[in-house]
Formats: sequence, C-alpha cells, structure tokens
Amino acid sequence: MTASATPAELADAVVVGGGIAGLVAARALTEAGLRPVLLEASGAVGGLVTGGAVGGYEIDLGAEGFAVRRREVRELAEALGLRVEVPAAGSWVWAAGRTFPVPAESVLGIPADPLAPQLREVLGDAGVARAAQDAELDATVGADAADLASLVRARMGEAVLDRLVRPVAGGIHAADPADLAVDAVAPGLRAALAAQGSLAGAVRAIRALAPPGPAVATTTGGLLQLPRALATAIEAAGAEIRTGRRVTRLRRLADGWEAEVDEGTSVRAPRLVLATPARAALDLLGGILTGTDLSLPAGSTITHVTLVVRAPALDGAPRGAGLLVAPGDPVVRAKALTHASAKWPWLAATVRPGEHVLRLSYGRPGAPAEEIGVDDALADARLLLGAEIEEVLDARVVRREGALAPATPEHRASVAELVGRTATLPGLTVTGTWVAGTGLASVVPHAHAVAGRLTR
Repeated sequence: MTASATPAELADAVVVGGGIAGLVAARALTEAGLRPVLLEASGAVGGLVTGGAVGGYEIDLGAEGFAVRRREVRELAEALGLRVEVPAAGSWVWAAGRTFPVPAESVLGIPADPLAPQLREVLGDAGVARAAQDAELDATVGADAADLASLVRARMGEAVLDRLVRPVAGGIHAADPADLAVDAVAPGLRAALAAQGSLAGAVRAIRALAPPGPAVATTTGGLLQLPRALATAIEAAGAEIRTGRRVTRLRRLADGWEAEVDEGTSVRAPRLVLATPARAALDLLGGILTGTDLSLPAGSTITHVTLVVRAPALDGAPRGAGLLVAPGDPVVRAKALTHASAKWPWLAATVRPGEHVLRLSYGRPGAPAEEIGVDDALADARLLLGAEIEEVLDARVVRREGALAPATPEHRASVAELVGRTATLPGLTVTGTWVAGTGLASVVPHAHAVAGRLTR
C-alpha cells in the first residue's frame, strides 16, 4: 500500500471506505481512465469480507459466499482471474427442534412447487394443502405486502412461513421475515407474482433467470480472495489504496470535494464516493446535509465462531452444507451453522482426514448483543449436527459491533430518503451495504453503478 498523502493533494476521485463497495467503485473509476485515491480507516481492505488462519487453514472469517441471482459478482470474480465454485451439498433448516432439507428450487425458503413430495414431511398434510391454495388465489392476494412474512402468509400459509421461510430468510438476513422488506431481500418477487399469478410461479420465474444449480457460490480459496484481487487490479491501474487513513471531515468545494484525514492531510477531487458503514457515513454527511435528520438505528452486533474440529462422525456431512435456524428458537442460540469443509470443494480438498471446519453465526437485528464463546458454539454445533465432535483443535471468535443493519420497510424508506438528499450534491455518491442491501449480489452492482455515474 502507498505511503501517506501530502496536504491538499489533488486526485481524479476520492473513495472513502475500503470494503467491497469501495473497492468495486474504485475499480470502476479506473476502468473509466481515472486514478482515484481510496482511503480506508482500518489496516486492511475488504470490510466484512476477510480471512485468517484457524487450525492451520486460511479461511473466511467474514462473508463466505454470494448469491448468484445476478451475474455481476461472478463476472467480477472471473474478470479478476478468480475461479468460482458452488456448494458440494445442500442446506438444511432447524425449526421446532427438528431438521429439514431446504427445497432445492426455492427463493428464501419459498418453494417453487408446494406439492413436491419431500415437502410433506416438512409441512405436514395440512401445511401442503394450504400452500397449494396459492395456485388458486387471485394474483392480487398479498401483492401489496411490504414485508416477507405478510406475503408468504397470505399466499401459502403459516406452515411454509414457520418451517421454511423463517429459518432460511432469517438465517440469511438475520431477521424475522416480518421485519424484512420484500423488495429489499427478494427484488422482483412481487412483480413476478403479478405476472405469473401465484407465488410459486413467481419463484419459478426468478429461479429461471438465475444460473442453474445452487443459489450461492464462492471463489476458490475462499471469498477472501476477492478483495485481494480487487486491490491488486486497482493498484495495477495506477490508482492508490491507503490503509490506516481515517477520514474525519468532508468539505464541499466550488469545484469538488476535500476529504480531511486524521493525520492532518487532505485529498481534493471533483468526484467523491462515500462507501463507509452507515454510522461513519452519517457522521461525515452531518457537516454537509445541514437541517436533515441523519438518525438511523444502530446496526446489531454479529459474531462468527469458527471451529476446526476432529470429528470423523461428520465425514458423511449429515447436515449437508449446514443449517439455518428459525428466529426465536428456545434452545439454539446460533442463527446458522456452516459445515464449511463439506460445503466448499476447495476446502474439502484441503482439510486433513477426520478434521472439519465449522462456522456458527450469531446476532439478529434488534436483538441485544450476546457474549458468545467457543463452548457456546460447540454446544450448538453438537445439537444441530446430531453427531459427536471429539475435539476442538482450534477456534476463532470474531465479533463485529453494529455491522448488521435493519432490513425493515421503514428503515429502507429512511435510507432512500437520506440518499435522495445526497443526490442533490454534484460529484458525490453513496454506496455500501446500508444503502444497497445485504450481500454482494446487491452491493457489487450498486457500487459499480454509482461510480459509473461520476464518469459521465
């Protein structure tokens, strides 16, 4: 990484924040022939996509995969020379003390075929019968539902909501479906409902637009390879990445913007991309958008516990790639368990015989932060997997304060209003998870698009 900036340095553009959004924006600017300066407060780029050594394996310690419902992330990875691979096993859900496989053809647990034979064990006869009524309902039923729970309840009933959608959507987005805005977590679902006439038909239509096979993928060697490759490409194009550089103030100039850094220096440019987490972004915008309510609820804390264990009983991957846990479970505290060494082929080929890599995730929006330790994660893992774990060889606990933004319709509306105010400021764009939505499938195209608007 490049050394510190000089006072009042000039650049083609400034990118504040070195998470995936900032990196993608910086790369988009270089593709337009510009040489931006990226300023990242921490000592490394990547944000929530990060890795480290556990038990002698270099593995993901943050985000580990991306949804393939859109093509942009795969295309980005491949353009950077990375290989993309899909899970070697399917996922399960844990609900009401039981485990069920997730339907292969589904969106956030909503089945494409409510009459599929395997769903009878999950939903029961009455649940299947109610879900099948979706095909007979008028297309207007549930069409105005703002949250995911209301939509599923209206179309397919409580059994689909409780047994499938709550654990799947709740595990992915760490919130109850009643708190998830449909248009934020399942873009196009309501439009497909109107076009197809049923929710199952809408799921089939959305799945048809996605690549065949699993709904998620990663990069070989772990998703941690993505920020590294992005940083290499950005610097190879002549741009600069400066870590350990916290921007403390933004100033609007007659011909652009100035980003003041905590070391007493500043960078000026006609273009500015603000790609920090919400709290940092709002603090910086506070000096610019005077008279605007910049209060948004603080994000919830998330904790990932990675365990490298000796457990020959897991050699057969009894719960596939792992499990998603319905919110409010009285026994299991985790929201998800990933059997990483069964899920990803690259890791399966790396681990030693009898050893397995497990990752348990904790933290849901609005829930109080919990102190989670290795013993807590081990207890959850034994219960969810239903198999003996002989020994924990190594473990790593990563806790991120305020990292999980709410996904309620009200929160999304507040964000949209705030971002709309920034659109009145020439040369400034805002991106990141809190703006674009959860997951790389949302963040990558958003960051690329907003950066592109600065080059026109």
